[in-house]
Amino acid sequence: MNNIITVREYARLTTRAVAEPTLSLAHIDSGDFDWLCQLTHNYLVSYESALAQLEDSRTLRLDSYVGVIETPSGQVIEILPKTALDGDDPKQGRELVCRMLEKALDLSPRESGEASLELFDMPLSEWVMARFLTALDHLVKRGVRSDYLRLEATEPFLRGQLDMVRQMRQPVGRGHHFALRYDLFLPDRAENRLLKLALEKVAGATQQPDSWRLAQELRHLMIEVPTSRDIQGDFRQWRNDRLMAHYQGVKPWCELVLYRSMPMALHGAWRGISLLFPMEKLFEKYVETCLRQQLLAGTKLKSQAANEYLCEHQGDRLFQLRPDLLLTHKERRWVLDVKWKCLDSNDRQSKYGISQGDLYQLFAYGHKYLREQDEGHLVLIYPSWNQLKVPLEPFHYSDRLTLWVLPFELTTGFPHRLVLPDSASALNLPLQKTNDC
Repeated sequence: MNNIITVREYARLTTRAVAEPTLSLAHIDSGDFDWLCQLTHNYLVSYESALAQLEDSRTLRLDSYVGVIETPSGQVIEILPKTALDGDDPKQGRELVCRMLEKALDLSPRESGEASLELFDMPLSEWVMARFLTALDHLVKRGVRSDYLRLEATEPFLRGQLDMVRQMRQPVGRGHHFALRYDLFLPDRAENRLLKLALEKVAGATQQPDSWRLAQELRHLMIEVPTSRDIQGDFRQWRNDRLMAHYQGVKPWCELVLYRSMPMALHGAWRGISLLFPMEKLFEKYVETCLRQQLLAGTKLKSQAANEYLCEHQGDRLFQLRPDLLLTHKERRWVLDVKWKCLDSNDRQSKYGISQGDLYQLFAYGHKYLREQDEGHLVLIYPSWNQLKVPLEPFHYSDRLTLWVLPFELTTGFPHRLVLPDSASALNLPLQKTNDC
């Protein structure tokens, strides 16, 4: 397999010669370049969202997605968050994405004994496959569930129930064979079929020796289980009762491998597993999950609230207003909006990089959702990075409506937290003091 190309969001991939590849610029073969151009066109048509922009005939500029793409030639392209800077260790970006996925997709925490993953020296797809294999190995050791399967067959000996209608229709000379119905206790059930299919995909895709060995061992242990032929139908049959409780840990990893629960996933007939996530949605969900863990008692956090509209026209309410997060504690409300954008706290001339449209949007949220409060507080949440470590001074729409710009700490290891202003008493968010994730 080719070497991994590691870049960040909005990086450029070019077929021109690149003397020293960086996270913002890398060389790519012309065949892979053409394939990415076609892939970008297909996604723009199907999802109205471009994976990249064509700058010229030899250069592509990636969009706001993180993860891994594997081309038909076997070239792996790893895309890290844009908080990673040229010269940074890629392991930090991988670690950030993996932790955010665990929180955002409600995946079980990483086991402390996974020393090989501690270094985060593998791309995201290998991390997902290794986590799936670990969860599946734990399940197999606890026991694979079997179920009774009703079979209909014609056999030379009698067992189970004789099907009289089919028996009477036997052709001449076949009367000594019995048309039977009987039940067998087999591992052929929806959950196991899905796990076997995911295992086969991982076994053919992984490039990590430890993962490959574990995949072969598990294939041998699950040799009697057929692969799923109807992924959607089998997932609908996945049971969540008490007897299947030990299957719950492996389910989200199985869904990731089989392209089911991801915000975006690349499908193709090439070898390997490609995973792409829109960073805006991933960051929004991550912040929501972290804040939800730190709410004071009696506080409600609603995502994508949709009970207010911008205006009325001929008796109809038009243009629904949907803030990312709406906090309610007692009789007070706070509107929070999450933006995956790197601000520069030193660039006041360019208004720190804040979009004027975002300020208009928050003003509309405050006017509608906080109109009954004497004092309303709006919050814009941005990722923390080198140029945004502390909150900006508040913006005042009016005497009663204030906008706060707060960074969400991502760059100094874990736990992660919302950085509150020194005058936090004015904002008074209903969060516990240990606001960690």
